[in-house]
This record gives sequence, structure tokens and C-alpha cells, in this order.
Amino acid sequence: MHFDSKDLTHDQLVHFYKSLLLPRMIEEKMLVLLRQGKISKWFSGIGQEAISVGVTLALDEDEWILPLHRNLGVFTTRHMPLHKLLMQWQGNQSGYSKGRERSFHFGHAQHHICGMISHLGPQLGIADGIALAHKLKKENKVVVVFTGEGGTSEGDFHEAVNVAAVWDLPVIFVIENNGYALSTPVHEQYRCEALVEKARGYGIDGVKIDGNNILGVYDTIKGVKQYCAEFQRPYLIECATFRMRGHEEASGTKYVPPYLFEVWEMKDPIKKFEEFLLSKHVLTREVMDAIHQDLKEYIDVECSIGFNAKPMVVDSHKELQEVYAVKKNEGAGVQSSNAYGAEPAPNTIYIQHPADTVSHHRFIDAIKDGLKQSMHRHADLILMGQDIAEYGGVFKITEGFVDEFGKERVRNTPLCESAIIGASLGLSIKGYRSMIEMQFADFVTMGFTQIVNNLAKMHYRWGQPANVVIRMPCGAGVGAGPFHSQSNEAWFVHVPGLKVVYPSTPADAKGLLIAAINDPNPVLFFEHKMLYRSVSGDVPDAYYETEIGKARHVRSGEDMTIITYGLGVIWAEEYASEHPEISIDILDLRTLLPLDYEAIREAVGRTGRVLVLHEDTLTGGIGGEVAAWIGEHCFQSLDAPVLRCASLDTPVPFNLELENNFLAKARLGETVERLINY
Repeated sequence: MHFDSKDLTHDQLVHFYKSLLLPRMIEEKMLVLLRQGKISKWFSGIGQEAISVGVTLALDEDEWILPLHRNLGVFTTRHMPLHKLLMQWQGNQSGYSKGRERSFHFGHAQHHICGMISHLGPQLGIADGIALAHKLKKENKVVVVFTGEGGTSEGDFHEAVNVAAVWDLPVIFVIENNGYALSTPVHEQYRCEALVEKARGYGIDGVKIDGNNILGVYDTIKGVKQYCAEFQRPYLIECATFRMRGHEEASGTKYVPPYLFEVWEMKDPIKKFEEFLLSKHVLTREVMDAIHQDLKEYIDVECSIGFNAKPMVVDSHKELQEVYAVKKNEGAGVQSSNAYGAEPAPNTIYIQHPADTVSHHRFIDAIKDGLKQSMHRHADLILMGQDIAEYGGVFKITEGFVDEFGKERVRNTPLCESAIIGASLGLSIKGYRSMIEMQFADFVTMGFTQIVNNLAKMHYRWGQPANVVIRMPCGAGVGAGPFHSQSNEAWFVHVPGLKVVYPSTPADAKGLLIAAINDPNPVLFFEHKMLYRSVSGDVPDAYYETEIGKARHVRSGEDMTIITYGLGVIWAEEYASEHPEISIDILDLRTLLPLDYEAIREAVGRTGRVLVLHEDTLTGGIGGEVAAWIGEHCFQSLDAPVLRCASLDTPVPFNLELENNFLAKARLGETVERLINY
């Protein structure tokens, strides 16, 4: 192993040595504590420290790193106190994630570290978003994101590297190739000679280096960083290394041929660097021993603090409260507050009554108006989606936006839902807002992990808001078949940390979209395609919010109540108009997460007979949750069982006759009759 210190001083080399040795000694201590039962799990990076430490030393402290669970050296080199890390690893309330996350599944904005999730690949897209923010701000910064050789097999790797290449983003992708993804050897993982060959396929540069040579890692990252920042390009680095322990301690190493340990023991990054320092008379053995002793004492002191933390105090209210970020009061003009005690954006009003100045808009035009006003209001709002720039999106909602706001803020994306949703989170980490247009709500499955595991959980895990809106053109009725017609809102209502809205009127479409953009939490904005050009109404010209978490009382009645949302509101209103002999009360939920339970309670009390109507299929739909809540909390107000009217439990058929039969509307009349005649 050849070390080239170039222009590094002796003091710098000693600093490198201490930085390299500290995570090794901490790991050795952790293995002892694991056997003693003081920590529950450990993913060892012994043998790989030179990568984490070398990379981190080469970056500015305000440049973001996205590490994995074998990158302790990133955290220690960024000077995160060991006692605090110990509290994290114990699941203590005083840890970085307040006991809500394990080991290295956390981040910390002050140290510019974004924590991983167990799915590994999705963090690569987040790096794209952070780098995009640097690019938009004209900051001469790079982002480094780690993955393993196993992670390169995931679609997220392809998506993130491709987006970085297409958008010319200063991201350094570091592959730690340690030979095994848990027990799967590389010859069962890929067929190319080296993973760095993949760079060529994306039109970017890459290099394979010795990951056990700290000076080589450091020098490579320094040079690549300069290149990425200067030319605004991504770069791929494959670091050859070896994992000297199991994937985690419980898995063992029986699947690894013993001779490999002998080979890589001779390449140990600390031993080889010590030999170099001794040969160059940078350090003596006595000084090395003193450094070991100093670090041992530091570790012992930090452990004594870390293991004397206050015991966990379980508080259900606090746990629920901290799932969502709270919107801060940003200025004057506040007239109300929205869900969870959050406060609206500056000079924003909630429309309680028709405004003095209104325009008659179609549903689709109201969405466009709300989006355009938000783009004028927020210079930090970025729009992303397939074909949304010059083409204006498949439904033409963003038509003309490129001319008005430019291609930096109205961004066409490759077909890569996961990477773009991940990028939206990266933008949020850097203080940007973003709106992603799913071409059809059905396609959101390609980004499901990013939504339910990254966006939804980020604030609860380490206090990082995710100011992201995902627009979801949804719904049947146009003969588009199983993959362009679903009303899939129920998939997301089960996920704490998300907010889900589903307007039925043009005024609410505009107001809820503005509210969603102003909300620091991820919001899924469902917009029914059938409503785009078939429904119109008066829409205030002002910039305003419709409060998230508040239902709308549509119509008063005495005989029965229909609780619904989206296209169901139109069906209910049509039915009520066609059947004046039945006095029907209608409640439009508008927001599905969080539900307005008080409005639901009042709706039950007005008639005592309730039908829950929605376009989504019956089993597992919102109607089941609403009906269950009413049965649990409003039973004494009921004069009949709560009935549900939903679409058939089949995929959405293509043929229009089959589709009409599929939709809940086909069974609305008979369900109303059953309820009235009970």
C-alpha cells in the first residue's frame, strides 16, 4: 500500500491518524458492550474506517454527507459527542432521535449529516435534492452519498445517478465495495468487472480506489470535489475494501472463506497507516501508545456519561404531537390557524365567506391559479414532474410556467419517481419547498418507499421537516383502465406523518393546494381528473388557504347524512337534487388525514343516519375508518347502522359499461334506500 502525503504537514497527518483510530477503538468498545447486553445491535465497520474518515476530512464541515450504518467515522470526524451517540445506540430519550430510531438511522442538520433508512437506496435521491439546492443557490458545494455494492443493484441507484447526470448535479457517489451484501458475494450481485464501469453508462466519470488507504481516499475526494464543484457534474467512486466482521454481529462470518480475512488483515487501514507514519518519523511508537491511551480515556469518560442518561419517560401526547412539524408564524396578517396548532403563511387568509373579488373557474384552472400564485409568493418553490415544463404536463396545468418562472424552477424529470421524491426531501433539507406532479396517481407506487418511509417519518425520526407536495391526478370515469384510474388515497391515510387532501370544488382545490405548499409536512394532494373540466365555480382571486384538517358542510338535511369527498360530493349533490323527497345532509371531508372528527360527530348528530360514500374500493377504504369511529364515539346518536357505499373490489375496468358498474355511484340509490328504510 503506497501512501503519498503530498503537502500534508506532520500535524495534519497526526490528526488523520487520531481521526482514523477513534472509530476503531469505539467499535472495539461497542463489541464488548454488545456482549454485556448494554447495546442491542451493532453493524461493524472495522476494516473500512479509511473511507468514512478520509471522505469526511476532505469535505467542508457544511457540506452534507449521507452515510450508512458502517460509517461511524463520518459521525466522529464531524465531532459528534460519543456520549450522545451512545444514548442514540441505546435508544435513550437523550439520543439524537429521542429513542425513536436505532443505530445510525438518524440525521443532524447542525453536523450536515442525513441519516439512512433500512432500504438503503432511497437516500441516494436525497443527495440529488441537496445538490440541486446548492446549484440553485450558486453555492460552490458538493454532496457525498454512500452506498454499498449491494445497493447498486437497487433501482434507486440507477435513478439517482441518472438524475444527477441529466441535471448536472455536484454529487459524489461513493460505493463501499466490501465484497458482501450481508452474505451475498459480489459474483452473485453483478457481472461487470468493477462497479465503477457503471459510470460510463450514465455519461459521467468515475474511479476505483483502494478504500483502505486513508491518504488515497482523502486525496481522491479532494480532487473530485474540486471537479464536481467547478464543472457542476456528478462523479462515481468505487472504494475497494473488506468487512472484517459480519453484516451485523448476530449474522457471523461463516459464509466468508477464511483466507480472505488473512489477505485483508494484511491491508488493515490502521496498521498500514501506522507503518507509514513510523517509517516517515511522523510518530514514534511511544507517541502512538500515548494517543491510544488518550483516546481510551476519552471513550471511558464518554461511556460513563452515556450510560448514566436519564431513564425513558413515555408520553403518548408528545409522541403524537411530534409526528408532524409545526408551521411557524412567519409574519403579520394571520387570521386563523390550521391543524395541529400550526400557523398560516404571511398575509394568508382563510376564506370563510365569498370574497369581494371572485372569478368563475373550472377545477383545473383553480389548481393552476393556486400553483401560479404560490410560485410568485415563494421564490424557493420548485416544481418537478414528467413533461411539466414546455409541454405543460399531460393535463396542461403547468402550461406557460416555464416562460414565466424558468426551467430552474419548473423542471422536467426523467421517468424516475423514487429519485425525484427523494430529491424533494433533499431540497427541503436545504430550506426549499417543492411540488411533484405524478403524471397519474397510479404511478406513485414507483416512489412508495420514499413517501411512506422517508417523507412521512423524517420529522418524527430527527426533527427534519419535509416541505413537499405531491399532486395526484386520480380517479375513474374516463375509460382509462386499471393503471390510470385508481383512487388510491387509502394507501397513504394509514401512514402517520403524511397529510392527505382531496378537494371537490374549485375554491377548495386552490385553497388546499396553497395550504399544502405552506405546510412543512408532506402533503398528498388528490385531484380527480373527472372534475378538471366538468366542475366550475366561483374562486376568490386572493391568495388564500383552505384549512387542512377541516371538513365542509355542503348541505343541510334531516333524514340522513352522506359523508364523502372528491367526486363523491358531486354524486351526493346530484342524488339529493334528484330526490327532494329525502332530506339529505352532506359533509365533504376535504382532508382525509387528519380527519375532522368534530365535523363528523356533528354530521351524525344532525340526522342519526349515516352513509359513507367514496369512489375507492370498499375493503380497506376510508369508509371503514369513518364508520368504525362513528360506531365507537357516536353510537348513542345513531338510529341505524352506518352504511358504506364504495366501488367494487376489483381493479378499475376499461370498458365504460363495466367501469360504470364498478363505480360506487351505481349502488348509491339502493344504499340510500336501505338506510332510509331501516
